[in-house]
Amino acid sequence: MFKTYFKPLLLGALILAGSQAMAEGLPGAPAPFDKGEVKIAVVSFLGAGDWLQAFESGAKKQGQALKVDLRLSQARNDANTQRELIEQAINRKVDGLIINNGKPEALKDLAQKALDAGIKVVAYDVNLDNPHIPQVEQSDRLMAKLVLDEAVKRQGGKIVGGAVYVAGFAPLDRRYAVWKDYQRQQGFAEKAVWGVVNDSVPASVADQTKAVLRSHPDINTIFTPWDEFARGVKLAVDELKLGDKVRIYGVDISTSDIQAIREPGSPWVATAATNPAVVGEVAVRAVSLLIAHQDPGHSVEIAPSLVTRDDLLNNDIKTIEELTAKFPAFNASQAATAAWIPKVKP
Repeated sequence: MFKTYFKPLLLGALILAGSQAMAEGLPGAPAPFDKGEVKIAVVSFLGAGDWLQAFESGAKKQGQALKVDLRLSQARNDANTQRELIEQAINRKVDGLIINNGKPEALKDLAQKALDAGIKVVAYDVNLDNPHIPQVEQSDRLMAKLVLDEAVKRQGGKIVGGAVYVAGFAPLDRRYAVWKDYQRQQGFAEKAVWGVVNDSVPASVADQTKAVLRSHPDINTIFTPWDEFARGVKLAVDELKLGDKVRIYGVDISTSDIQAIREPGSPWVATAATNPAVVGEVAVRAVSLLIAHQDPGHSVEIAPSLVTRDDLLNNDIKTIEELTAKFPAFNASQAATAAWIPKVKP
């Protein structure tokens, strides 16, 4: 799944234009934010998708509000590339490092190297198993519980299940564990598990799903613990014209997800999510608190919301912006806040 080599030219293309000039400092803030010389790096394992774009947008807005030099980079699902990007951040002597997703076994040593260099580190959706690294989390178990409660409510004991899942990613592992709990509690069958993480997740998962549904035509409920998985499953269900039979229950949301859920006869009927832009804001706030020698807590948890197809249609919601406006709980989080940290407008 991961390449075993690294291309220097590719790495250069992965550094995004997310930096800003050193500002004059943030009035009333603790050191070093009062001097305007704070550098923060955000290194993401993923390389594409609406969720990542929104996450990075939120991170940039919070970084601008804090008047820091914030740089974003993407590893495009390559573990070696992510290591190189983190090495670059360490060599630049950044003050803070946010590690967004990834494979723990490829990151733990470099995370410790960053700490040893005096860099404050925060991890999002990757468990680095380090007491000095706060974990920003979407409350993965609650997200899975919200959407699976909805599945049970809608379908009761008639669930014949399948799940899209790839092991080794902390959020997927946590969400899938809840699915297994529900399977045991509700007594329904899990007919198949499939999935892939690559540069074309929806297309690849669509091909897999078509093969699964042809082999297991009795599947009527598919749990997709990532919206990229849900998109692929929906492509397959639509192509096979099984929208009146198969129901998709997902995690995460974006404007394109909302459009897919709203489509006439869409099999994607519910998702549980936090606002990815808010997640980006919280991650930047958490590492900023560490840089200022303040404690955000080891577990920085962001509460999710359940969003159903009926919610979107009944409230005429077509975009994330409209969802944010009409679902107030979706547009902000009180996690990792302080009086000196400026708020970001939704």
